Amino acid sequence: MGKKETITKQSPAPTHQGVNNVYPRQPPSPAEAPNYRRKGPFKNNGSAVTEDNCASTATRDLWDNLFDGGYRADVTIKTENGDTIYAHANVLGMASPVLRGMLKRAKSSGQKRSISIHGVHQDVVRVFTRFLYSSRFESEEMKEFVVPLFVLSHAYDVPRLKRVCEEQLESGLLNLDNVVDIFQLSLLCNSPRLTLISHRMILRNSKAVLATDGWKSMRYSHPGLEKELLESVIEEENNRKEKIRKSKERKLYLELFEAMEALVHICRDGCRTIGPHDKDFTQNQAPCKYRACKGLELLVRHFAGCKLRVPGGCIHCKRMWQLLELHSRLCADSKSCRVPLCRNFKERIKKQNKKDEIKWKLLVKKILKTNRIEGRISFTKSSNSLSS
Repeated sequence: MGKKETITKQSPAPTHQGVNNVYPRQPPSPAEAPNYRRKGPFKNNGSAVTEDNCASTATRDLWDNLFDGGYRADVTIKTENGDTIYAHANVLGMASPVLRGMLKRAKSSGQKRSISIHGVHQDVVRVFTRFLYSSRFESEEMKEFVVPLFVLSHAYDVPRLKRVCEEQLESGLLNLDNVVDIFQLSLLCNSPRLTLISHRMILRNSKAVLATDGWKSMRYSHPGLEKELLESVIEEENNRKEKIRKSKERKLYLELFEAMEALVHICRDGCRTIGPHDKDFTQNQAPCKYRACKGLELLVRHFAGCKLRVPGGCIHCKRMWQLLELHSRLCADSKSCRVPLCRNFKERIKKQNKKDEIKWKLLVKKILKTNRIEGRISFTKSSNSLSS
């Protein structure tokens, strides 16, 4: 033992000149080892590779050559049309626990065991088996076989391939023609994210999807699922209409609020060529910031000169009466307000019937609520502060 220890501790001395006194270099420590991990997908001769594969290109080429050459293959895979694909049991068993169980139960024919993968085209089986070796796939093959590959990845428990198929579908292979089929498969293959994405596509393009062959097939094969989808489509359409209605309603309330601001602006400050009698209009006025001012100016001029100015006699005058009443209900201080008839409408409100009062209060409440949501300053507060 002592002799062996001294041998290991001593530095070896060169004994032959033929080796030029060159010895193998010490391998790098783990901290200094080169990092071969590649981030993101990359291509080699048109082949895309999954992101979580850190093997080098040469290593993947080696696995591809092993599959293509079939060197010492000990498994034959029988396809739907009787074609034979040669593979290696160790590779298949490590890549798929389902294939590992099939290989344990497989009968040997000479030195080779035989298993069968039916239900898909032979080219799909070949692409599937190649992926088990090198995690590679051709983009054109994936575009053509993404659906059966997705099914095989779930059936044979190959999560890496399943993730690749989901990403490819999300990236553009999911379309209106196959979205119904993908939706059904995602439910069967336990892919919640793909279920959500395909369901959203169906809801957004319901009219086009309802006319596809996939939907017609589902109508006969899964009528219960079709009923649920139709209910969700109807609900989505109702929600969309309700959203549009609320958007238009909100826009109307904002326009009414802007009209009230413009009315106070005209009656208090004056604008362009219209305003209070004591206002001195100059030629060089600053641009008006109120968008409703121009239309309201025309309405005020019409109201001042119309001979049918009674409520109900002229539609333009009727609109002006409504704006004046709405202002009085929004105005916080009618005594100092310079808008015409503000105080008169305050007195008239007290004598108004209950039904009309409820309608006006509801309108005022919605206008003020919309104004608060927009974060705008109330014109009643600003006008009162300036008048004081």
